[in-house]
Amino acid sequence: MTSQTTIDKPGPGDGVPSGSAPARGLRGHPWVTLVTVAVGVMMVALDGTIVAIANPAIQNDLGASLADVQWITNAYFLALAVALITAGKLGDRFGHRQTFLIGVAGFAVSSGAIGLSGSIGAVIVFRVFQGLFGALLMPAALGLLRATFPAEKLNMAIGIWGMVIGASTAGGPILGGVLVEHVNWQSVFFINVPVGILAVVLGVLILLDHRAENRPRSFDILGIVLLSASMFALVWALIKAPEWGWGSGQTWLYIIGSVVGFALFSFWETKVREPLIPLAMFRSVPLSAGVVLMVLMAIAFMGGLFFVTFYLQNVHGMSPVDAGLHLLPLTAMMIVASPLAGAAITKVGPRIPLAGGMTCTAIAMYGISTLQTDSGSGVMSLWFALLGLGLAPVMVGATEVIVGNAPMELSGVAGGLQQAAMQIGGSLGTAVLGAVMASKVDSDLAGNWADAGLPELSPAQAHQTSEAVQVGVAPVPPGTPAEIAGKISDVAHDTFISGMSLASLVAAGVAVVAVAVAFLTKRGDNAEAGAGMGHI
Repeated sequence: MTSQTTIDKPGPGDGVPSGSAPARGLRGHPWVTLVTVAVGVMMVALDGTIVAIANPAIQNDLGASLADVQWITNAYFLALAVALITAGKLGDRFGHRQTFLIGVAGFAVSSGAIGLSGSIGAVIVFRVFQGLFGALLMPAALGLLRATFPAEKLNMAIGIWGMVIGASTAGGPILGGVLVEHVNWQSVFFINVPVGILAVVLGVLILLDHRAENRPRSFDILGIVLLSASMFALVWALIKAPEWGWGSGQTWLYIIGSVVGFALFSFWETKVREPLIPLAMFRSVPLSAGVVLMVLMAIAFMGGLFFVTFYLQNVHGMSPVDAGLHLLPLTAMMIVASPLAGAAITKVGPRIPLAGGMTCTAIAMYGISTLQTDSGSGVMSLWFALLGLGLAPVMVGATEVIVGNAPMELSGVAGGLQQAAMQIGGSLGTAVLGAVMASKVDSDLAGNWADAGLPELSPAQAHQTSEAVQVGVAPVPPGTPAEIAGKISDVAHDTFISGMSLASLVAAGVAVVAVAVAFLTKRGDNAEAGAGMGHI
C-alpha cells in the first residue's frame, strides 16, 4: 500500500532524492536532509546520558536531595516516553518539517533555561519541556527520512541515523565528564544552544515539507488522553518499582491502571473515525515484530549497560571520563557497523542481520556476565565491541521494519512507536534487571559478610549496606582499620559482581528470545512510498 504525497513546491535550487531526477541544489537533497535531522537528533540522544555525569555537581550547587536528582532524569524520560506517539501524529497532521523545527528550537531554549536556573525545581520543570520538545523532533526526523529517501537508500540513511544516536548516547558520559570537570555543570546544557541554532538554520534552508494527501485531518483527543495516561502509569511504575518494591500495592496499582488504560484505548481506537493509532497497523506481523524487537533490544542493552557503568566506576575506581573511554569500543563499533548494517539489510533483507545482531548481543551479555573484579581492559573491550556490533543492525533494521511497514501518512506515528518502544524497553530493562540485581545481592550479602568474618549487621545496617552494594559501592565507615576495610571492599565487590552476572545472563536470555522474533520481520511493504518523493 502506498500513499500520494504533496510537498512544498521547490524553487530553482531545490533538490530531489537520488533515484529520480538529479538534484539541482541542496534544498530537499536526501543526504543533506539526513545531516540536518542528525544534528537535531544528536541533542536528544546526547542528553539521555550526558546529564547523569552532571547530577552530582547539580546536587552540590543547588542543595538538592537524592530524590530531586533522580527527578532530573526521570522527568525527562517520562515526558519523552509519554509524548512520543502523540508527537508523531502531530507531524503526520501538520508536516514533519514544522514539527522538527519547533522541537529543535524548543529543546535548545529549554536547555538554555536549565543552564540559567537557580533552583532544582526550575531544572526539573525545564527537563520536562526538554522531553516534550525532544518527543516532537525524534519521530519527525524519521518521517523526514522516510519521505525524502527512495527505498533503495532508506536503510543506509537509517543506518547513519542510528549511528548518530548510538555515538551520541555512548559519548555523553565522556563529553559530560570533560565539561563538568573543566567548565561547570551548566555547560552540559548550554552546549545544546549553538547546536540547536545550527539545526534550525539548516532546517529552514534545507528541509522540504512532505505531507501525505490522506494525512490525518482531525485529532483523537480522547485517544491522546487515554494513551498518555496509560504510558505515564506504566513508565511511572517502572521508575518507582525499585523504591516501592515489586510486591508493593502502589507498584501494582499503576501497572494494573496502565493495563486498563491500554485496554480502553484499544477499544476507543476501533470506534473513532480518525484514531490516534489505527489498530490495523498491527495486523502487519513484521511491524508488530519490529516493535517487540525494539523493546527486547532496549531491555538487554540499556538494562545490561546500566550496571556496567557502576562496574567501571565503583568496582574498578574509574573516573566518569575514564569509564566513558572504556566504552569507546562499543561506540566505535556502532559507528562503523550501523551504515554497513544498512547496506546489508538493503541487500538481503532484515531477518538475517537482525537475528545475527541479537545473537551477537546475547553472546556479548553472556561475556559481560563473566567479568570479575580484576578483569582487564582487553577482555572488557572485546565484549563491549561485540555488543556494539550486535546493536547496530537491530537499531537500523527494527527501525526500518516499523517505519517501512507503516503507511506513509502514518510515518510519524510509526516513528513515535519506534522511539516509545525503545524508551519503554530501557525503563523495563533497568527496572527488571535492577530487581534481579537487588534480589541476588540480598540473597548473597549476609552469607558473604559472615564468611569474611565481619561483624554482624543490624537489619537497618544490612539494608543500607545492600543498597550501596547494588551499585558497586563498598560501604566502609570512616576510621575503619585497613584490614577490615579491605574485607568489606572485597565482599561488596564480589557480591556486586554476582548480581551483575545474573542480571547480564537475564539480559542474554532476553536477547535470545529476540533472535526468534527477528525471523518474523521482513522488508517494509510500504517502503516504496518514500521513493515517490523524488517526483517533484
